Amino acid sequence: MSKIGDAIKDFRSIDSASREGPLTRVDPLVKLLVTLAFLIWVMSRGRYDLAGVIVTAVYPAVIFGVFGLSFGLALKRLRIVLPFVLLMGVLEPFFNRGTVMITENFAVRAGIITGLTLILKGILAVIGAYILIATTPIEDICSALRRLHVPGIIVTVILLIYRYIAILLSEGRRVMQAYELRAPGQKGVAIGAWGSLLGGMLLRSMDRADDLYESMLLRGYGREDE
Repeated sequence: MSKIGDAIKDFRSIDSASREGPLTRVDPLVKLLVTLAFLIWVMSRGRYDLAGVIVTAVYPAVIFGVFGLSFGLALKRLRIVLPFVLLMGVLEPFFNRGTVMITENFAVRAGIITGLTLILKGILAVIGAYILIATTPIEDICSALRRLHVPGIIVTVILLIYRYIAILLSEGRRVMQAYELRAPGQKGVAIGAWGSLLGGMLLRSMDRADDLYESMLLRGYGREDE
């Protein structure tokens, strides 16, 4: 339960931090375009272009250094995603067994170069997206997407998913609290209870979604398309 509570706390702290600081006053469309350009630049680097990927780290380094964002806090909040990035890079030497000549007398296994490149590309991509989220409220991001003529239904889905992640986490915490009260001293959730717990959360989520959609209709949602 404490893990769910920590996730809720991190989510809300990111959301509140995105509304403060000097970068908040920058046009969200500019920040979105810079982030997209950064991600495209990072992902377009070749599999052996380790030096080029290292150079692209200048952008997040400047942002963290000049505008006071905490790199350690960013890694802490992205701790769920980063292990998958590291895993892909660690496995790369087992699949790529060739060699790359660094100098005439020094060669390195190609898998090590591609693995490090993959890890750095993944970390930089995740941090680049984090910088946008940590400095721009979700409403401003969605507004910038609409200015780029992204379909309204896609923007609405993005906004609703982000906005109700906290509600889903709160519902999960409530379910875990109820389960722990009925099974005191038990570590984790018994396998036999997984189906009923997830099924109950799904049904409550569907009911809440229906209520949300009805309230949106009452406030005029969809009338602009008529």
